[in-house]
Amino acid sequence: MTFKQKIVARYQEVIDNKIASLESTLHDLFESSKNETKSSAGDKFETTRAMLQIEQDNVRKQLKDAQEQKVVFKQINYNLYIGKVMKGSLVKTNKDYLLVSIALSKIVVDELVVIALSPQSPLGIKIMGLKASDKAFINNQEFAIESIE
Repeated sequence: MTFKQKIVARYQEVIDNKIASLESTLHDLFESSKNETKSSAGDKFETTRAMLQIEQDNVRKQLKDAQEQKVVFKQINYNLYIGKVMKGSLVKTNKDYLLVSIALSKIVVDELVVIALSPQSPLGIKIMGLKASDKAFINNQEFAIESIE
């Protein structure tokens, strides 16, 4: 497995773990609301139920977003290489490795830091279409492109 393949697999794992965690949280919230028994303090019961419902709605939205992220991430062609930075490129810079895909958390693969960023992010916009040895500047920082896969 190449370094790039390891990165893509690891990010798929990150997304899958996030989805599993949100599904588990949603299940727990559902069980909590089901087990909530009406006591003599009716207002307290109604408030608790309302808060659980709001939390369930928030988790459902996060779950929907994570599922959409998974679909978008899987649709990207990570095998295409045209010598320029494009969606699906793994870019080695003087700072870190950048996977141009969707915005996700920083990971470490083979003891190297990798950042998944969206082509619409400020840095993504600056590096799209650049070639190896080109430079991009953002927030007074230089990102020198060393290689592209």
